[in-house]
Amino acid sequence: MALETNTIQEKLIKTFGDKVLNFQMSRDIFSFEATPDAIHEVIRTLKVEEDLNFHFLTDLCGVHYPENEASHQFAVVYHLHNWVENVRLRITTYLSGENPELTTITDLFLTANWMERETFDFYGINFIGHPQLKRILNMPEMVSHPMRKEFPMEDGGRTDKDDRFFGRTANNG
Repeated sequence: MALETNTIQEKLIKTFGDKVLNFQMSRDIFSFEATPDAIHEVIRTLKVEEDLNFHFLTDLCGVHYPENEASHQFAVVYHLHNWVENVRLRITTYLSGENPELTTITDLFLTANWMERETFDFYGINFIGHPQLKRILNMPEMVSHPMRKEFPMEDGGRTDKDDRFFGRTANNG
């Protein structure tokens, strides 16, 4: 019997109650949110429960929402895949802008090691319990996290760019 999204939702709500919420189909991927304090156990349950069987971590990434309220300024998004039933999940958890931290899932998926390091490197999200949380792509002496939206997209002092070549003109005409 195929794994249905309502089965996943019912099992998670029964186990975690209001720590899992906002279940929906989004672009053909069953998606939901989990609270930061429950995310590790939710992912563990999705992996180890025989009838769920989400044994593959496809992706893990960070997102910065500076316009959101303080408790939801960062998100970590997980994509899991059940290869047997060919079902994909997207799980999002929101974090505080003041102290974005989350429990690591490297004990569940070894591949999370590099994904969490990249998320730390670019967004400054601290993964508690990570075995080697350090920069992976940027220089170790770098003090900022370049994917945070607190930095301007372009350097206003550049003189080597001609806006005409980028579809921008002074009169927008």
